[in-house]
Amino acid sequence: MDLKVIRAQAKEQLKGYCRVCPVCDGRACSGEVPGMGGTGSGIGFRNNLKALEAYQLNMRTLHGAKNPSIETELFGVPLASPIMAAPMTGTPYNMGGAISERDFIGMIVSGSKQAGTLGWTGDGADPAMYASGLEAIAAEQGHGIPIIKPRDQEVIKELIHRAEATGVKAVGVDIDGAGLVTMALKGQPVGPKTLDELKEIIHSTKLPFILKGIMTVDEAEAAVAAGASAIVVSNHGGRILDSTPGAAEVLPAIAAAVKGKIAVLADGGVRSGTDVLKLLALGADGVLVGRPLVVGAFGGGAEGVKGLLEKMAAELKQAMILTGCNSIKEIHAGVIYKPE
Repeated sequence: MDLKVIRAQAKEQLKGYCRVCPVCDGRACSGEVPGMGGTGSGIGFRNNLKALEAYQLNMRTLHGAKNPSIETELFGVPLASPIMAAPMTGTPYNMGGAISERDFIGMIVSGSKQAGTLGWTGDGADPAMYASGLEAIAAEQGHGIPIIKPRDQEVIKELIHRAEATGVKAVGVDIDGAGLVTMALKGQPVGPKTLDELKEIIHSTKLPFILKGIMTVDEAEAAVAAGASAIVVSNHGGRILDSTPGAAEVLPAIAAAVKGKIAVLADGGVRSGTDVLKLLALGADGVLVGRPLVVGAFGGGAEGVKGLLEKMAAELKQAMILTGCNSIKEIHAGVIYKPE
């Protein structure tokens, strides 16, 4: 994988929608929703990166972690690393449309599988977006996880049943999509869910159910009470509500409250394997990556997605060697530097 070539090709393909900045921090694209930016001032987007940057690592080299294992699993699915592709949709209005929705999500799902991990797919105002994701997952023998917007109850259940028919590993709702501007513009009703409504959705399937977009302890505890199998600590990439904290800021308290009762995943501002290590040390069981993989897909197809995921996995392994972690399970809060 030639990262310079991938970035150059992606910049051309994404022209007018993503500048493929040297540092993807949301400054150049603030307020560009639809587009690749964060909503409003873009603070929520930038806070994801700032939150990760605020944490430093304790370097340790007197130990036996010479060749750490980064393998893990999710819902019984073995993963080569805890790094997965976040659900992303909207190539026409978010990414310029140089690649079709179906081709894009196919690159994400296939590239993720080739890297030994899982690609998640999304939902959007155009029904073809969700359908494209299911087609991509079906093409990889069910190796993927579809996420549905918080639509009407019966619509969600129908979309879950369609996912079940493709043999997916799990299914979920990105509850933080309740305020998506793009959905509103396209006349697609979305909104918050009560605890009873959430229970109704979860009990409609035997698949593991994921609630994506949790940013507070009380809502993490509500997800446990409703019977969810996993949560994703996420502010939707800063694309929903302006001035939200970064995911890494709220993750430790959430993990302290519910880890062990439910799988805790996280996303937001992940740009390297070191960022992945930080989130794992702060309490996450796995990590989702979004915008960097858009660059990988538009610049190098499935191979570009695979290459970037493998690059982050290699960085994670190197960071584990230098912090004394021999396996994913051995990553702990002591990895994080805390000044006296």
